Amino acid sequence: MIYQGNAVTVARDSDDIATLTFDAREKSVNALSSATVKELGEAVAALQKQNGLEGLVLASAKGVFIVGADITEFPALFEKGEDYLVEMNLNIHEIFNAIEDFPFPTVAAINGLALGGGLEVTLAADFRVMADTAKIGLPETRLGIVPGWGGCVRLPRIIGADNAIEWIAGGTQNSAEDALKMGAVDAVVPGSELADAARTLIKRAAAGELDTQARRAEKAGPLKLNASEQMLAFETAKGYVAGKAGPHYPAPMEAVRVIQKGAGETRERAQRIEAEAFARLALTDVAFNLVGLFMNDQAVKKKAGGYAKQADKIEQAAVLGAGIMGGGIAYQSASKGTPIVMKDIQADAVELGLKEARKLFNKQVERKKLTAAQMAERLSYIRPTLSYGDFGDVDLVVEAVVENPKVKGAVLAEVEAEVSDDTMLASNTSTISITRLAENLKRPEQLCGMHFFNPVHRMPLVEVIRGEKTSDAAVAATVAYAQAMGKTPIVVNDCPGFLVNRVLFPYFGGFSLLVEQGVDFARIDKVMEKFGWPMGPAYLLDVVGMDTAVHALHVMAEGFPERMARDSKTAIEVMYDHDRLGQKNAKGFYAYEEDRKGKPQKVSDDAVPGLLEPAVKGQAERSDEEIIARMMVPLCMETVRCLEDGIVDSPAEADMALIYGIGFPPFRGGALRYIDALGVAEFVKLADSLADELGPLYAPTDRLRRMADSNARFYDAAE
Repeated sequence: MIYQGNAVTVARDSDDIATLTFDAREKSVNALSSATVKELGEAVAALQKQNGLEGLVLASAKGVFIVGADITEFPALFEKGEDYLVEMNLNIHEIFNAIEDFPFPTVAAINGLALGGGLEVTLAADFRVMADTAKIGLPETRLGIVPGWGGCVRLPRIIGADNAIEWIAGGTQNSAEDALKMGAVDAVVPGSELADAARTLIKRAAAGELDTQARRAEKAGPLKLNASEQMLAFETAKGYVAGKAGPHYPAPMEAVRVIQKGAGETRERAQRIEAEAFARLALTDVAFNLVGLFMNDQAVKKKAGGYAKQADKIEQAAVLGAGIMGGGIAYQSASKGTPIVMKDIQADAVELGLKEARKLFNKQVERKKLTAAQMAERLSYIRPTLSYGDFGDVDLVVEAVVENPKVKGAVLAEVEAEVSDDTMLASNTSTISITRLAENLKRPEQLCGMHFFNPVHRMPLVEVIRGEKTSDAAVAATVAYAQAMGKTPIVVNDCPGFLVNRVLFPYFGGFSLLVEQGVDFARIDKVMEKFGWPMGPAYLLDVVGMDTAVHALHVMAEGFPERMARDSKTAIEVMYDHDRLGQKNAKGFYAYEEDRKGKPQKVSDDAVPGLLEPAVKGQAERSDEEIIARMMVPLCMETVRCLEDGIVDSPAEADMALIYGIGFPPFRGGALRYIDALGVAEFVKLADSLADELGPLYAPTDRLRRMADSNARFYDAAE
């Protein structure tokens, strides 16, 4: 044994080939934590003292190669400042450069995911061989930073600047097939043949069949592009990347600039350019929030995993109510491998549900995500029916009928009598109390809410709602099924609107008050889209549907009359009264026309300002900052109340629900991180100034005032 650490070992075999193995003890995956990087440096130093080595293989004993740096360390590292981060990266460059400069050939054997720093360490090797199921990529721009350990330097010199920009700016994970096509790896083999393939490359290089020195010279020198070629490549890339990334995400554009600045430099100078760019970006609010978002996501998934471990696998599911929603649920279940019965009382509805599922599967085939044979197999997992005859072996039933408490209650009682005593029931409701729906059930403890967001196949969030009598077993089963469907479940407690809609409708309340004061709805949309929302509130209401919104408004007003009840009609209700339902009937705040692909595109409608006159009571001038404050404060305040009321357990779950459920701007981190960024005391001051004019929807809670007085935060600085 040449070196033995807790995460890195180096052994030499009888052929004088050394293998450096990443295998973090008591961890399910390998990550390049500070401790692991330290051990890697020690292992490299030990290898430099060896004589007569024929080569080195970099390998992993885990199911992945290395998933990247240990992101949980980032907040504490970033707090140490720009100079520290530059020096830290340069020290890591020295380790990777030493691997690249060994007096013998090196091969990385990539058996699974190699992401971020995990890919960067393989780029320091002379050759790379990859298992056919593995994936590689540099996702750092998704965290608001650029690759800092050689990705911006070595990858362009290996696969070309244009390809490297696409990988780095996009932050994509890339298949073995694509990696081989690009030249990022030298061979792709079945996982069982990986070790032999790596040793074969070592022996061929040692025998002179492969030119190791030429490889190294290419990586250590300037990019082989003349001035005009550089100008064409980088300026074209900047326009494309800027359009894709948008103004709120600076890292992709900075990555292009780093590659461009380093293109004419040698290895060490280009690495310093990269290290300095990484350090600058690491100290931005965007990086702080995106790293926090990653950590929140991990915490949410870990908590869901804890619930799921308590449940048996859902072998057979069912959905009651076909149509678009039922078809979307059936598709999602079948696409992830869980058979599902789809029942309705009308044959037309069942056919509509099947049509929706077929349409979604066809899109997967068109995108070459599935073959026609795979589509046929997964479609067979959906069993349409008009009766309960197939419900005897169902483990969990999702009720997805019309959003009416009487209808839902009757359907749930009916299905309860048709299934086994162990079958769990889940209601796909966006507003109706789970406690209320359970009142007429014989086994109320087996009912849980399971709120899907539309469209089901795209929206990652599922709210799992615990009613007063819902058992832990029902929650665990519903969470397990949501995870099996590829969704991110967040468990919340029962209340009007649950978490996401309870928070969303104060946001719509802020919108209605602005329209009432004479602010143009289209201007509000533009301001909030510039702020970072994927669509403004009027456009979002058109997508949700005015009938759905009005129903939810009444539920919210009944549940929270002191904050959400209104004496006069809102702009939303006025639109509904004029049968302007939004996209579903092609007229709402905007009109809708189909594009060439059949998708609705919004266009302005000159009739709308006149229709809205009954809801307008003034003509106040509002700045962009005032519009943002009047929209964001009620949303953030209701998020605070949900946390204080125990509707949601943690700031991480609250923020992730808003990001995944309603598109809260990810680079802002969520409502509670947004308050932290403003400062709790400043937020309370702002809310008080608005509450004086606009009422209790804007008023801070007593607990939030105490937080302001004590300089408390929702997140620790290191989170």
